[in-house]
Amino acid sequence: MNFPESIARRSFLKRNGVALGAMALQSLIAGSSHSAGVSNGRRADGVLASLHYRPRAKRIIWLYMAGGMTHLETFDHKPTLAKLHGEPMPESFTKGQQIAQLQGQQLKCFGPQHAFRQWGQSGQSISEIWPQLASRCADDICIVRSLHTEAINHDPAHTFMNTGSMISGRPAMGSWLLYGLGAESENLPGFVVMVSTGKFGQKQPIAARQWHSGFLPGQYQGVEFRSTGDPVLYVRSPQGVSPTLQAGVVDSVKALNTVADESLHDPEIATRISQYELAFRMQTSVPELMDSRSEPEHIRKLYGAEPGDGSFASNCLAARRLAERGVRFIQLYHRDWDHHGAVKEHSAGTAREVDQGVAALLTDLKQRGMLEDTIVVFGSEFGRTPMAQGNGRDHHIAGFTMWFAGGGFTPGMSYGATDELGYRAVEKPVSVHDIHATLLHLMGIDHTRFSVKFQGLDARLTGVEPAEPVFDLIGGRKVSNESA
Repeated sequence: MNFPESIARRSFLKRNGVALGAMALQSLIAGSSHSAGVSNGRRADGVLASLHYRPRAKRIIWLYMAGGMTHLETFDHKPTLAKLHGEPMPESFTKGQQIAQLQGQQLKCFGPQHAFRQWGQSGQSISEIWPQLASRCADDICIVRSLHTEAINHDPAHTFMNTGSMISGRPAMGSWLLYGLGAESENLPGFVVMVSTGKFGQKQPIAARQWHSGFLPGQYQGVEFRSTGDPVLYVRSPQGVSPTLQAGVVDSVKALNTVADESLHDPEIATRISQYELAFRMQTSVPELMDSRSEPEHIRKLYGAEPGDGSFASNCLAARRLAERGVRFIQLYHRDWDHHGAVKEHSAGTAREVDQGVAALLTDLKQRGMLEDTIVVFGSEFGRTPMAQGNGRDHHIAGFTMWFAGGGFTPGMSYGATDELGYRAVEKPVSVHDIHATLLHLMGIDHTRFSVKFQGLDARLTGVEPAEPVFDLIGGRKVSNESA
């Protein structure tokens, strides 16, 4: 770019006046300037002209059990650990290993606190604290018991699970998908987040940076919908402001921004234009979406959801409604899984808060024919130690469990394993980057060919470490569009 050696006073004031106005509008969006993928259209358009693979899924619903769900009381049965309950933890497991809050303490084995059974025709081994999920959906889920991660404290672990990096400021997976594939809905954001809180465990704080667009344009960041009250702050027009008047304001702002865009060519101005228009359309679409009173009574009973109660179950019902309306990535956080103490009581209680909603969501998607092209992800940022922390468990990164359903995952399957005490993933280990690569693959994207130039490097969701889709989970390799 050629810069003039001097600039007229009037031009200087014009350009900087527009910049100050842009700063005033910054509260609507966030993110750094980035030219690729920004459009002046009515919705966020994706940058991928064609997909690398034939996609098996159109959307993802991520049920995020924030706080570190204990795998040993939920989906990973360890009879040997039960036999060693109260005995010293063998040093061969823990010597030289990273431990969060148990450093320097005597490490004792802490047996599973709930009984396990085999469920469904597939015989999936699942704890009895999941009566509805296990009895109704065991044959629909693919359980992966050999996850491992890199961050042992909550916030960096959330960041790693969401963005593939422990460094704050990287794009969330939902932003990556929206950036690559674009949005299907003109009236709703393509990436929506909802948070619920129950009565058990420590309440895990969830920061908005977990759904930020990072160095991607701001129009690709997630939008949080609140579970109670107005779903989005200020989504309703002020008293006395008619839709016609509101539309006039939006049109005027668009005209001013268009003039600025033609002069400055700042990609974030195009983002602001699209976000103003989306916000106006959301004034009608969002209140209707979040009002579940329009759902048949038998559907509300299926979920155990009461309109406006802010529960995880209500958020699950909202997730299905969002998926029906074309939202690309939906993430539901439930904040009650941080069980440093009373793990028996709290894991059972938190599972009760979640069990019916999860089972209902899978059942509802399946009966509507939507589970075939919707991926449901269920899991936490890490697991819990086989060693006792009083009557609870500490953070644990060497082995934990997640499960997946729909969208190409093999139903009724158990994959991988931790050792006999549930300490380390030893059979078919799966990294967080492997999971990201698998999800991208099912959405039609080769993770090695989907990157953005950032600070001189080709940045991607799966980072620079070796990663690949776990093809055993999804029935083998897919044929690329290029070779089809």
